Amino acid sequence: MSAEPIMEPVMTQQDPIDLLIAIEKASTTPIRPEYVEGMAIVPPAPNDNHNDGAGELFFQFRVAGHRLVGMGNGYRAAHKDGTTMALLIPDFYVRRRKPSELDESYLKAHRGWYPIDMIALVGEVTSTNHETDTGPKLRAYAAAGVPVYVLIDRNTKTAHCYTDPVLSGEDPTKAYYDSEVRTALGGQLRLPDPYPTLDTAAFLETAE
Repeated sequence: MSAEPIMEPVMTQQDPIDLLIAIEKASTTPIRPEYVEGMAIVPPAPNDNHNDGAGELFFQFRVAGHRLVGMGNGYRAAHKDGTTMALLIPDFYVRRRKPSELDESYLKAHRGWYPIDMIALVGEVTSTNHETDTGPKLRAYAAAGVPVYVLIDRNTKTAHCYTDPVLSGEDPTKAYYDSEVRTALGGQLRLPDPYPTLDTAAFLETAE
């Protein structure tokens, strides 16, 4: 059974990247923590249903001709003053572009995190910490202006496509997506052009 996510408060004067590096070094097993809404989060280890399903969606994007679909990289969102707002590692994503020299310089300067404006579509598959993907991460992607957020919620057995991000005012915790399309797991999830309609049947085998 997967462990519950570990969350640690972040001191405002500390760069969250430093905290995540310290958590990685202290762990006895390989981990890749994230930072959302002022909290460092260590996601539980994903199980086969999670990984196989995310891989199947990745494959569907590739078959549809989206060569910039990817998995595994981390992305940084910043506040207007340049400080770190969120550090996120999506389960899958479609990038706007291949990394430029400027993107690679950003990656080096921010110690392993690409700029989130590279992302055109982002996807998450819930684990035992499903509240993170349905709450803080959704708001963080919306606040960063990511145009499309695909969410596979294995807790409610539903699939969602969120579009039209809205950041009302200066508070990223109040950001949201104005439009949503949803289907039951096993159904076809319609995405906006130019993306394919996703078959979510790979997630029918419910696993926590």
